[in-house]
Amino acid sequence: MKVVAFNGSPRREGNTKILIDTVFSVLEKEGIETEMIQLGNKLIHGCTACGKCKEIQNGKCHIKNDHLNYCIEKMIEADGIIIGSPVYFADVTTEVKALIDVAGYVTRANGFTLKRKIGAAVIAVRRGGALHTYESLNNFFLINQMIVPGSTYWNFAFGRNPGEVLDDEEGMQTMHALAENMAWLLKKING
Repeated sequence: MKVVAFNGSPRREGNTKILIDTVFSVLEKEGIETEMIQLGNKLIHGCTACGKCKEIQNGKCHIKNDHLNYCIEKMIEADGIIIGSPVYFADVTTEVKALIDVAGYVTRANGFTLKRKIGAAVIAVRRGGALHTYESLNNFFLINQMIVPGSTYWNFAFGRNPGEVLDDEEGMQTMHALAENMAWLLKKING
């Protein structure tokens, strides 16, 4: 079993990565393979709604979107997917929005290739907008017929400067519970 995570933060070593690493530490103790892919600060192109992915049906965006096509390939190969984003003006980062739009169109146009995979959102937030950001990611998972595990609270933790999320005790507990539930689901589905 494998879980792939996409770090949508431009800060490679910021709070979003810390939260993903926290989830990964529990998954790895449960014997689940993990892989993180940096998405923030990548030069990628959002969806243009051209419909070529449905016409061509090769599992890729036809625009020279090499990094996004790589991400889509990783999503299809994985049993579980985590998308992490900091909150930018009460929503996901531009790179995360491009990922969910392009991956959403491509995977749906090619036979719902994310169907019944486990999907989890992980949000780093300074103050407000976390719930909307969380909903944006969960909407992507749910419209793609994925299974979304719960936790003890919504999957976000508070912190602005790198490392500050570690001071959010409830947020960190939420990440641990999310990881435990994700591991349990993965084992039930793939067991």
